[in-house]
Amino acid sequence: MAEIRIVKAETLKEKPDVSKIGFGTHFTDYMFEMDYTEKDGWHDARIIPYGDITVSPANTTLHYGQAIFEGLKAYRQGKRAVIFRPKTHLERMENSCRLLDIPEFPMETVHEGLKQLVALEKDWIPTERGQSLYIRPFIFADDPYLGVSVSGSYKLLIILSPVAAYYAHGFAPVKIMVEDTYVRAVRGGLGEAKTPANYAASLHAGLVAHQKGYDQTLWLDGVERKYIEEVGSMNILFKIGGKVVTPELDGSILNGVTRRTVLAVAKEWGVPTEERKISIDEIIDGYKSGALEEVFGSGTAAVISPVGVLGYKGHDMVIGGGKIGPFAQKMYDYIEGLHVGEVEDKYGFIETVAEY
Repeated sequence: MAEIRIVKAETLKEKPDVSKIGFGTHFTDYMFEMDYTEKDGWHDARIIPYGDITVSPANTTLHYGQAIFEGLKAYRQGKRAVIFRPKTHLERMENSCRLLDIPEFPMETVHEGLKQLVALEKDWIPTERGQSLYIRPFIFADDPYLGVSVSGSYKLLIILSPVAAYYAHGFAPVKIMVEDTYVRAVRGGLGEAKTPANYAASLHAGLVAHQKGYDQTLWLDGVERKYIEEVGSMNILFKIGGKVVTPELDGSILNGVTRRTVLAVAKEWGVPTEERKISIDEIIDGYKSGALEEVFGSGTAAVISPVGVLGYKGHDMVIGGGKIGPFAQKMYDYIEGLHVGEVEDKYGFIETVAEY
């Protein structure tokens, strides 16, 4: 594992009132940075003062979008600073590297750099329930010239941002619109990579959904416009006839870390789970028959996001009376309990990085 050098900041920032800031608006004093060149490979792992970076106007990423990122969180557990499933997130980032032909990074060095960075910035981790320190690792191509080809140089950075509770006014259901006009991704494309291109592809449909009074978009497959895939910023799960059912991973949706957590915990609770194709017609039929018990999303930002209304072709399906389902509530409480140390970590999901 490469040595990680640390460059001390001359002055430190005043920490914000986390309850009054939005998501990703304030950043800590330091960041992690590492470079790649064809000659030297990944090198010069360092923790340096947070600041702007310089890129060429001809930067490869600005023109052709060869970039990936991750999102995970650190929490306070009494006198410990912890991170939730950091290796799992970095392993998914490795997969995104492979899909975009970005050289795979040295896992142990980046993992250690992430831990050292969070340990250095442990006082930035908020203390109130639901609050956290958001961790954003990302890699972008850094060749300084135009040309549609795989870059020969890259930068890897990790930045940290304290964030308020996702549900500022309490855990509550959201309203989602099934998108049957626009397409986010197709099998054989970049759907399973966490890359900016996928988010750019979702922006317009998300705007249309908001204009129609919905919080987010639920995507259908890009070929038949029949099978459910994922929501704009999270995976989707259904409780149908006592089973937790979620779309299978077929290359067009993100392999969510919270999704994996939900499936693992549900199995331990004795709740049957299925990963398979789910058509929108099956959901409509389940709604009409009463077999559809709950709908909820899962993701790092919201953890669990219960769906109260599912709109399709101008008609709204009110799920569970528009209230939070008992399974979604129980799962949310359980995972949040893991984050803050109130629930026993049977799976080794929690990694301690510092003591207070």
